Amino acid sequence: MTLNQEYWENRYSENNLGWDIGEVSRPLKEYIDQLSRKDLKILVPGAGFGYEVIYLWESGFKNVFVIDLARQPLGRIKQQIPEFPDKQLIQGDFFELKESGFDLILEQTFFCALNPELRVDYVLKMHELLKDNGKLSGLFFDFPLTEKGPPFGGSLEAYKKLFGKHFKIKTLERAYNSIPPRRGNELFFIFER
Repeated sequence: MTLNQEYWENRYSENNLGWDIGEVSRPLKEYIDQLSRKDLKILVPGAGFGYEVIYLWESGFKNVFVIDLARQPLGRIKQQIPEFPDKQLIQGDFFELKESGFDLILEQTFFCALNPELRVDYVLKMHELLKDNGKLSGLFFDFPLTEKGPPFGGSLEAYKKLFGKHFKIKTLERAYNSIPPRRGNELFFIFER
């Protein structure tokens, strides 16, 4: 299976959206709520239907960028927020993204949707995209890594090993506020460049 643009467009067209919880993820909402600087330059990769993006925008964060391989999620964000700047809705490959200097990158089901062979590349690209002291924050799934996916799992120890060479691990712990279907299977993290 090739996890390319066609694959993701088909998932949207078929409404095969197992990751879609229909609202902003509770752990990310609570994290966003404690951010005080509204001028942060924020990236949300693989945003799905953009609940976190919409919540950020409605909370006063206007310097938010989204990148997704598929057109449909970007179109839905634009439909929900017509004034969202087109240049901040990027259709393309995350690994080819040229925009950089982000203060914060929010992770919500993007990492687990990538082929696990790309995990080292993901770490290096995140490091490249963030400013010094910038943060990568969000949720990882905590269940055994299998060949069947997406989603692909992982473990706290594997994430420490993977990210520890390039980031200061500020927080990496079981999410206490996951939605019931994900309770016990999510790790909340904050990594600093």
